[in-house]
Amino acid sequence: METKLQESIFVELINQNQGIIHKVCRMYCQANEERADLFQEIVLQLWRAYPRFEYKSKITTWMYQIALNTAITAYRKSQRQPQKADLEIVSNIAEHTSEHFQEEQQLLYKAIAQLNDAEKALMTLYLEDVPTDEIAEIIGITANNVRVKMNRIREKLKKILQAWQVWN
Repeated sequence: METKLQESIFVELINQNQGIIHKVCRMYCQANEERADLFQEIVLQLWRAYPRFEYKSKITTWMYQIALNTAITAYRKSQRQPQKADLEIVSNIAEHTSEHFQEEQQLLYKAIAQLNDAEKALMTLYLEDVPTDEIAEIIGITANNVRVKMNRIREKLKKILQAWQVWN
């Protein structure tokens, strides 16, 4: 049964860890409106799963699993629909960051958008500074496999970014 105590604990967990959800949304959605919709969907899925959370793993690990699965499902659904516009990443960076940093971050997110779902999930966790062992637990692979995949992803991103520099 949903009680006021459960609700308040859940709301507090979301407030404390909303950065996880925002980062996942930024990786899988280009437009602010899409990110807001995905954010709501992730929170809904977290709420539905919350009664079954048994605290056998970290709350952040559980949140990443739900968030990434929800984002991947939404992304796959959107790929079945005709695309409305070219790929464009809008970054929500704090006001105090430099314009150059903003441009670099936008390029990075645009490059990350070119990765497959599994690679995006790994990059999301990596950029959130999640420890390798925890990434392994979230994704369901070994820590060594995480390190190997991250090296391959970094090389892939370098090639994407270098190719863009040639064309600009």
